[in-house]
Amino acid sequence: MSGGEYWESTLDADRARTVRELLESATAADGVAPVSEQAVLSLSAESGARHRVAIADGVVVGYANLVAAHDEHPAMAEVAVHPEHRGRGFGSDLVGSALAAGGPGTRVWAHGDLPPAQALAARLKLSVARELWQMRRDLATSELPELVVPDGLELRTYAGPSDGAEVLRVNNAAFAWHPEQGGWTAQDIDARRSESWFDPKGLFLAVDPAAPDSVLGFHWTKIHYDENPPVGEVYVVGIDPAAQGRGLGRLLTLAGLHYLRARGLAEVLLYTEGDNLAAVHTYTRLGFTRSHVDVAYSATP
Repeated sequence: MSGGEYWESTLDADRARTVRELLESATAADGVAPVSEQAVLSLSAESGARHRVAIADGVVVGYANLVAAHDEHPAMAEVAVHPEHRGRGFGSDLVGSALAAGGPGTRVWAHGDLPPAQALAARLKLSVARELWQMRRDLATSELPELVVPDGLELRTYAGPSDGAEVLRVNNAAFAWHPEQGGWTAQDIDARRSESWFDPKGLFLAVDPAAPDSVLGFHWTKIHYDENPPVGEVYVVGIDPAAQGRGLGRLLTLAGLHYLRARGLAEVLLYTEGDNLAAVHTYTRLGFTRSHVDVAYSATP
């Protein structure tokens, strides 16, 4: 390997474009994206993530994304190798580099936990540290429970940037425990609001009618137009910890599901931590079943 053997805090536009092309090739070959949305967004924004681009014979053959450890959360890495350059040790090199750069406890995501990723983890003596489940539900042929908003609550949609601060506050309070979701900034909200898929009518807010500017919880939906046919997503459901126990998670999830079905979508997906038993229970009762698993591996102490 030559060139690109160091970690960079930013990528120039040409390099970011080349990495995106690599990621698209890997997605087409594997049927699953090799890195998260957060990693893709970090290619062209100041995010705190670091990047390593592997180059062989002047060609970009691999990419690694590394987010440093923060608070009690370990460093997290994501790695992709171009399908035409696999089997030459680039993946092992990038994973090893990420583990070394991230420090003790660093975790490396294997999206879809495909057999090559399992084999690489076995060679490097890595063990499963975390599971992220993708769950799916049919919308076209199965019934949805009726949406009933209880007295003392108002359900409305996103009114514009004026709601941004409250959505951010609730998100970070609800996911304070979460290594990726809990540290959002206003820039993270703005970046997603500027995406082509964003629709303010698909961002639902639960508020107290007596204080309509104070958000109790929200459900941010998303539509994956790149899938054929398009698929809906329960993108983020966040409930203010002070409003827990009022059934807001189920209410907001249902509001989003009714909206996505009204848009003509036949299927909806979501992601949840495999060990979040309360969330898994809620989504299972709403008809979701596990479809695949993303696994975070770490070095065995």
